[in-house]
Amino acid sequence: MKSDAPGLLQDYPIVLTLPILWGDQDAFGHVNNVVYFRWCESARVAYLNDTGLQALMSQANLGPILASIKCDYLRQLNYPDTVHIGARITRIGTKSVSMEHAVFSDSLQAIVAKSDSVVVLFDYGQQKSCVIPIDVRDKITAVEGRSFA
Repeated sequence: MKSDAPGLLQDYPIVLTLPILWGDQDAFGHVNNVVYFRWCESARVAYLNDTGLQALMSQANLGPILASIKCDYLRQLNYPDTVHIGARITRIGTKSVSMEHAVFSDSLQAIVAKSDSVVVLFDYGQQKSCVIPIDVRDKITAVEGRSFA
């Protein structure tokens, strides 16, 4: 079966593809809710690494810290299946960004979950949050292909 993921996730600059594992299921026979958060974490890390943002921030001893996350579960998932997790930044604040993830199921040919999170930029030398540098803002703007107000 051909996946519709490329079309439905076209607005996400990073799309991570993962198989659903047998161990991802819970006693009720569907993918456990915690697994979705792991998938979003993996897509968030892929976003930072694949775009070069992690390397850019690391040079200044800066890094991301997850401040909050929520997930809306739209459909159940079962083994076996393959999911595609889209990741994008929807807002750049002074010290944080908002990220959105969408989880697409190959077997259902649909978006099955959406997640929103806030990621704070942290200065590990100072041990506190910090203002997002202009070079990081510029990189995000280039990756997302749009400007942020």
